[in-house]
Amino acid sequence: MGMTLVIVVVAAVLVLWVIGMYNHLVRSRKQVDNAWAQIDVQLKRRCDLIPNLVESVKGYAKHESGVFERVTAARTRAMAAVGGSAERIAAETELSGALKALNVQVEAYPELKANANFLQLQEELSSTENKIAFARQHYNDSATNFNTAIAVFPSNILAGMFHFQDAPLWQITDPAERAVPKVSF
Repeated sequence: MGMTLVIVVVAAVLVLWVIGMYNHLVRSRKQVDNAWAQIDVQLKRRCDLIPNLVESVKGYAKHESGVFERVTAARTRAMAAVGGSAERIAAETELSGALKALNVQVEAYPELKANANFLQLQEELSSTENKIAFARQHYNDSATNFNTAIAVFPSNILAGMFHFQDAPLWQITDPAERAVPKVSF
């Protein structure tokens, strides 16, 4: 009777431990999903601002069609990419690069930089880019915590059994994004 009780208690503790570990992995995955959703909200806002920004610039820089086409194509790919996938991360990185190229073109048009509508759009886009940066940082923190949780022993065994997979990190892949901006006075 005493040995049976010990076995039942050990089995119950083991089951509760597995349940607790599984719930921890699920909570961590949900944090990653939530962090991605926060990025997604800001990316959607940025995509909504881009057509207005491009139209504002087009009025002043009619012969810069290559830059407009690049921004529009990058926006289309970003909007078509799926959820929190590596493809979406790459598409959004490409869009960021295209927007930087557009901003470089804007420098050649001082009258555009003085336009109130353009200035407001540029300020909204700048604010959105800052929010995206903070959301990306939160996402990467959540993804790193989750990836660590599914990689360490013994939770890696449970993670493998239930097919938990690494969440992709948002990384800079474009060398141009790593370049230090030039400042001149």
